[in-house]
Amino acid sequence: MRIYFPAVLCLLVGCSDLVSGNPSGNEPLRVRTTNDIGEFRGNSPVVQPDVNISNPITGPLEAYEPITQQLAQLGIEHAVQMFHAMKGRYPKNYDEFMQRVIRTNQIRLPKPGRGFRYEYDVDNHKLVIVKDPTDAPQ
Repeated sequence: MRIYFPAVLCLLVGCSDLVSGNPSGNEPLRVRTTNDIGEFRGNSPVVQPDVNISNPITGPLEAYEPITQQLAQLGIEHAVQMFHAMKGRYPKNYDEFMQRVIRTNQIRLPKPGRGFRYEYDVDNHKLVIVKDPTDAPQ
């Protein structure tokens, strides 16, 4: 254990700026977020962000985006369930969802990958990720 202690200590000290969110010392590390959520009308294909790791070295980078999208979906599901618990009903429509769940709770979602967008399925009370034909990757 003694052999590894100095290496771990140097790693932690060297990465202290990254852990604090200030890698260059100039400004904090920021995650690109959005609250741009459309209304799901059933005409766009829904995708489920699955984690597919093809390379063990770059695996964590490959898993980052799908996992953040899954967490966004879980966070919205939780906020909708809290709304249901307090009001005894789900949001009546898309506008009430945006006002009472997203804006009231000041929810910001991580930006979906290029070619995808968030939409709220009013009938099933879920956030879905759909392919955006207007922003397809080239």
